[in-house]
Amino acid sequence: MTTTLRKSLDRWLAAAEGRVNKASLTPRPEQIGVVEKAGDGIAFVRGMPDLPLSSLMAFEGGATGFAHALDEGLVGCVLLDLGRVEAGEQVRGLGAVVSTPVGEALLGRVVDPLGRPLDDGGPVAATRHEPVERAAPGIIERDLVTEPLQTGTKLIDALLALGRGQRELIIGDRETGKTAIATDAIINQRGSDVICVYVAIGQKSSSVRQVIDAVTKYGDPKRCIFVVAGPATAPGLQWLAPYAGFSMAEYFRDQGGHVLIVVDDLTKHAATHRELSLLMRQPSGREAYPGDVFYIQARLLERAAKLSKGLGGGSLTALPIAQTEASNLSAYIPTNLISITDGQIVLSAKLFDEGQKPAVDIGLSVSRVGGKAQAPILKDFAENLRLDYAQFLEVELFTRFSTTLDPRTQAQIDHGRRIRAILTQPRFAPLSLAHEAAEFLALHDGLIDALPLDRMDDFKNQLPGWLDQHCKGVLERLETERQLDQAERTQLSKATAALVETLKPVAAEAKP
Repeated sequence: MTTTLRKSLDRWLAAAEGRVNKASLTPRPEQIGVVEKAGDGIAFVRGMPDLPLSSLMAFEGGATGFAHALDEGLVGCVLLDLGRVEAGEQVRGLGAVVSTPVGEALLGRVVDPLGRPLDDGGPVAATRHEPVERAAPGIIERDLVTEPLQTGTKLIDALLALGRGQRELIIGDRETGKTAIATDAIINQRGSDVICVYVAIGQKSSSVRQVIDAVTKYGDPKRCIFVVAGPATAPGLQWLAPYAGFSMAEYFRDQGGHVLIVVDDLTKHAATHRELSLLMRQPSGREAYPGDVFYIQARLLERAAKLSKGLGGGSLTALPIAQTEASNLSAYIPTNLISITDGQIVLSAKLFDEGQKPAVDIGLSVSRVGGKAQAPILKDFAENLRLDYAQFLEVELFTRFSTTLDPRTQAQIDHGRRIRAILTQPRFAPLSLAHEAAEFLALHDGLIDALPLDRMDDFKNQLPGWLDQHCKGVLERLETERQLDQAERTQLSKATAALVETLKPVAAEAKP
């Protein structure tokens, strides 16, 4: 035997001896049961009376699942894959709860709720595994929500300001731009210190692909995690998806970082919970949902919080999405989610069809944090904007019955139309705080009241580049300090007025 081979054998024997010495020889109880019946993504197991809730279970045929319902003498198990499970199979408890990998290695990756890669990046080298179910921070562990989270969407930042640690529901009918608002918020974090987690529950592969492509093209995908449980996956994975996403996000929050999580959407999550509960013969209530549907989503969203300074001061901001039918906000799941969250952004199918995007209904939308977490400069400019816009909408409705308007009403209508033009914003074009403030300054000071409506798009498109060229220093200070002194405000106002003047001659030559 050669010397090299003998050394390799000695090292292997030494390692094996070390593992044997470390092995525990004390008896360990093992939970073993038998499948009584199975089908449609669930299984009923008998013979495991001491199994805890959410415990992992391994089936003889290779499938895995977790305990979802504990009845007397029977365990309801939700399967985590679509493998075949038959009655009579032996089931073994794995002595662990459902967990998911967490850590920096997940950034830039597309994974399923169990951390298994769905992209071409290979296995995830996790820092550690955390249970998908974790208790929400207590009141003493939380801090006030006072720091703004800029979404880049002017209407939201000015009228429905969000704070880091807030839970703001995005709700509306299908195809009204709910995911677009959330995607723009993710894209706008490309230059900030906020990490983003996008959770897709039962969404079409093409829709998820559009979100990933948009973030890749316009945002910073290396600071994002995409957790995907498609409609073809097991219902158990779809049920776990939002909890796993929150666990991944909490890893960064607990280290003092700031995280934004988008859950798309909780309506499908509630439907999955109803499906699993009905299959397990649990009592149903309103609209066939089980009585605990409020609890399972409340305990999820309560995990979003701003932590106290003693715990690092990190924050986890949640933007859950919900879908309504025929704009019915009084349905069971929408009312539940509205009562759980700190406000809602309501999207209107009527406004969307009229071409006003984002199609946010100002009258029904609210942020219960609002000005407490708004940048001071936006708070100054948008203080009366919501009231002015609401009054304009009411007056505009009545002017349809009259062709002659007095000068005061006509001026109010003209100003309101420019408010609407400023609030209109295309997809994938979030604005920085400085550029948002410049537009609202022009609106607040009446600089654009004399600008024809057909030139408003030109004004909005040219303003960022114009200001970067003429008062870059003011914009840089505005981004960092979030406010301006009087001299800087005057400088910004003069630069904006100069741009308006360059557009007026063109407007004068246009057809009326």
